[in-house]
Amino acid sequence: MESLFEAYSNASEDDEDEPQPKRLALPSSPSKRPKPERSKFPPKFQPSPSPDFNSEPQKGIMVPGRYVSKRERALLGAAPVSTAPDSFLNPSVLSSTVGNLSDSDLPRDILSLLRSRAKDCLQQGMMPERMSVTLDCHTKAVNALQWSPSNAHLLASAAMDHTICVWNVWNTEQKLAFKSNIHNAAVKNVQWSQEGLSILSCGYDRASRLIDVEKGTEVGTFKEDQGVAVVKFHPNNPNLFLSGGLKGSLRMWDTRIGKVVNKYNRRLGPILDVEFTPHSNQFISSSDVSASNSSESSIIVWDITREVPLSYQVYMEAYTCPCVRCHPFDPVFIAQSNGDYVAIFSLNPPFKLDKYKRYESHGVSGFPIKCNFSLDTKQIISGSSDGSVYFYDYKSSLLVRKQKAFEHACIDVAIHPILPNVIASCSWNGNIAVFQ
Repeated sequence: MESLFEAYSNASEDDEDEPQPKRLALPSSPSKRPKPERSKFPPKFQPSPSPDFNSEPQKGIMVPGRYVSKRERALLGAAPVSTAPDSFLNPSVLSSTVGNLSDSDLPRDILSLLRSRAKDCLQQGMMPERMSVTLDCHTKAVNALQWSPSNAHLLASAAMDHTICVWNVWNTEQKLAFKSNIHNAAVKNVQWSQEGLSILSCGYDRASRLIDVEKGTEVGTFKEDQGVAVVKFHPNNPNLFLSGGLKGSLRMWDTRIGKVVNKYNRRLGPILDVEFTPHSNQFISSSDVSASNSSESSIIVWDITREVPLSYQVYMEAYTCPCVRCHPFDPVFIAQSNGDYVAIFSLNPPFKLDKYKRYESHGVSGFPIKCNFSLDTKQIISGSSDGSVYFYDYKSSLLVRKQKAFEHACIDVAIHPILPNVIASCSWNGNIAVFQ
């Protein structure tokens, strides 16, 4: 992984090609001009080829190791300096909108359900029955999907081909509404903002990027010293988001100032996932601790304000968990385990694992398979390494249904925020399918 990061850190090497300030050479032959009288006396120090220390420094040239006087430091300090951090950029144009972001071209039945918020469907507890839409644009594995909470006809996707796409899923003319290649490495995660048409993405290029989809501009860039595997907006404050890095860092960012406002430090492996609890005063992190040969700290519950772990011995089995999700109402959360099952935990201290309940018919096999609760919370839905989507009964943990989706591993499942019988799924070979 470090070799991938080195490819994007060559900016310092470019500086070596810049012309260096020329040194002042001493004359090698006697000059016709008379020597100054001071040369008759032995110097108190060895002459240096650098410019005279008492002379006024040349503007724009700083000789390495040169003494800087108080007067010069005062002049340099008086120069105007930008207060914006390096990680925060002014809006810049990324790419133009490919298609239509509005819902004007949606079929009448879909538009009617979205505007009525599908109350009848929710009462009936409907499940997806068939694959209704396929979306093809990505050329490599799709890592993440999310429906827009405020514009529920739009679906965002992030992939290993360095691109982010926004899909107008039921549009009758063109389904690809927006595409951006602002990242110069694989994109690991994408999240919709709770306000407006903005998305937050992160990836192996060591940055999280906030993009205004409607205007096609990058609003802000939040740079780190490592690849970023996951980002998540704070549920109660749309100006804050949490990022998890591939070197184990956990940071809370403020998008208004482009700075880190909280850091959560503990010697962790690569962060795999983060999740805010329903009360938003805590969050859960999952990390890869396989390098340390210890399962301790693989799942940690953190106090957001105090920046301390409340428990780091939640999951003691020798498996990593690529996904964690909280139940919207019940005080429990689930974790996808590389042991080929979904585990369930209490959200009340000491956050115990329920050893008598597992959701185990699907496979993980080392893929970053994700899971989630259905909209009515009656089911747990998971991807699988065999390319299928699995539906489990939340109460009994029994398998209710298996839906074949892809020939390759099914990585993520995105639950529609309004229509309970609609889910989107993505595969390791770049395909996206919507079931309803």
